Amino acid sequence: MLLSLFLFPPQASTNAPEVDALYLFLVALCGLTALGVITAMTFFAIRYRRTPENVVGHDIHGSTALEIFWTAIPFLILMFVFAWGASLYFKLSRPPEDAMEVFVVGRQWMWKIQHMEGRREINALHVPVGRPIKLTMTSEDVIHSFYIPAFRVKADVVPGRYTTLWFQPTKPGEYHLFCAEYCGTEHSRMGGSVIVMQPAEYEAWLAGTQTAGGGTPSSGLTPVQLGRKLFVEKACATCHLNTPGGVGPVLVGIYGRQVELATGATVKVDEAYVRESILTPMAKVVKGFPPAMPTFGGQLTEEQVMSLIAYVKSLSDGGDAAAPAPHSGAAPAAPTAPGAPAN
Repeated sequence: MLLSLFLFPPQASTNAPEVDALYLFLVALCGLTALGVITAMTFFAIRYRRTPENVVGHDIHGSTALEIFWTAIPFLILMFVFAWGASLYFKLSRPPEDAMEVFVVGRQWMWKIQHMEGRREINALHVPVGRPIKLTMTSEDVIHSFYIPAFRVKADVVPGRYTTLWFQPTKPGEYHLFCAEYCGTEHSRMGGSVIVMQPAEYEAWLAGTQTAGGGTPSSGLTPVQLGRKLFVEKACATCHLNTPGGVGPVLVGIYGRQVELATGATVKVDEAYVRESILTPMAKVVKGFPPAMPTFGGQLTEEQVMSLIAYVKSLSDGGDAAAPAPHSGAAPAAPTAPGAPAN
């Protein structure tokens, strides 16, 4: 670990020591294997160097014990590495249930970040120390890759789908954020900072009474409020009613459930399904409802789609999703869900 202090970024998340331990084990294993091979080559080259031509070598037919040994030992070592790596992979790919969620949208050439409380940032991410953070990410144009070396986390950000990444910071400070996938001429400038703050400082920053590291981010509607505002503006309540009988299904409590489609298949209502239902509603029509919903593809930005998804989720989380969003104009009473999911 002493070597990592000089060559590696600081270990600033709960996952970093485990990732480094596996990496250093693999480096040591490969180094020892290479050393053993080179040593054996050198020994045999000297010990069995060329002799006078009249000397005849021994007739060797092989050794079953040796064959079993050098097959079994590498197999056991590789299975140990596989089990260790798989365990770490599953841990890194499954965010804790209580993780704080943040939306991230990549575009040439910046990171647009929105907190569930309404704060928005560009190329900066403020988070509290000691709390697991889940990032739900997508791209507006090409493939990007969200990479925080100090946290030992990286995930591709792909247009048309959602990817997740999570970490739990352990040390306050400012850490580099990179795009690790070549995404165009300004790829090298697509970076930023992750600012880890003490919980009290973070709450002050979130409330808009303190700035740090990334300047003063814009403040506005929360994703749930924006989703409800879009729901009203797009007249989604016309079809998605609070009670059965509407042209579209009731969306209160639908998130996270399995629904039956017109084809007879079932699908889980998650981020990907809600997004697909908004942008291409004919792809998976819920059984018992006509394929009557118009597409919103090309009419909504990725941030707006994510806000609609957040609103759908809030309807299943028991939040105050039915309260009118702060916007001009009258809102219909207690709409159920965002404008488009689960056609």
